[in-house]
Amino acid sequence: MVDGIQALQVSLLVVTAATALVVAVGLPLAVSLSRPGWKGRTLVDVLVTLPLALPPTVLGFYLLELLGYRGPLGWLSRHLLGSTLIFTPAAAVLAAAVLALPLFVQPARAALEEIPPEVREAAAIDGAVGWALIRHVILPLAWPGVATGVLLAFTRALGEFGATLMVAGNIPGRTQTLPLAIYSAVQAGRDDLAGRLALLLTAVAALSLGAGYRWRRPGGPGFPVPGAGMAGRLSAPPGRRARS
Repeated sequence: MVDGIQALQVSLLVVTAATALVVAVGLPLAVSLSRPGWKGRTLVDVLVTLPLALPPTVLGFYLLELLGYRGPLGWLSRHLLGSTLIFTPAAAVLAAAVLALPLFVQPARAALEEIPPEVREAAAIDGAVGWALIRHVILPLAWPGVATGVLLAFTRALGEFGATLMVAGNIPGRTQTLPLAIYSAVQAGRDDLAGRLALLLTAVAALSLGAGYRWRRPGGPGFPVPGAGMAGRLSAPPGRRARS
C-alpha cells in the first residue's frame, strides 16, 4: 500500500494547491458576475461555466496547447523557468483548478446575488468600504455559498483524471494522483490494489465532505463572525435601521 500512500500525498498537495488557486481566481470572478449590467458579463459567464459542459480530455487538449512548447504559457515558462510545465505537478494543479473553477464560482456567485443592495448601502453608511465591506458584511452573509463552492472545488479536484493525465502524465511520486494510481493498477491487472485505492479515495472524499459540511454551516468553526455593532445594525428591520 506504499504506492497508495504516495499517490495520496501527491493528491492532497495537488488538490490543496488547486483549491487555493480556484479561490484566488474564482472569488473576484464571482463578485464581478454577481453585479449585473457590465459589458462582456455574458461572455465571461459562459467561459467560466464551459468546463462543466466539455469532456476533461477536451480541456486537457486545450491545456496542452497553452502549456506546450509552442503555446503562450509554454513560451513564457520556457523563458522564465527554462522548460514547459507539461508533466509537472504544476500542470496537475492547473488541470484540477480549471475543472473545479465553475463549481466554486456558481454557488459563490448565487450567494452574493442574494445579498440585498440595501445591506451594502447600510454598510457604506456605517463606513464599511473595500476590504472592510467584504470582511465584515459580504463574506459573513455569503459564507454558506462560498464555503459550498470551496467544498465542491476541493472534491472535484480530488477526483480529476482525464485532463491531469493529458498534461501532467502518470508519474509515480510526482504527478500520479489517486485516480491515476487506480487507473494504473487496473491496467496492470492488479484488481486487489485498485480496490484498496478506490476505497482510500472514497474514504478521503467522504471525510472531506463531512468536514466541509460542518465547516460551512452557520456557527461552525469556519463561519466568519461579523463585528457585533455592525451585525446588529444590519440585522435590524429597515425602518428601525434607518432611524438608528
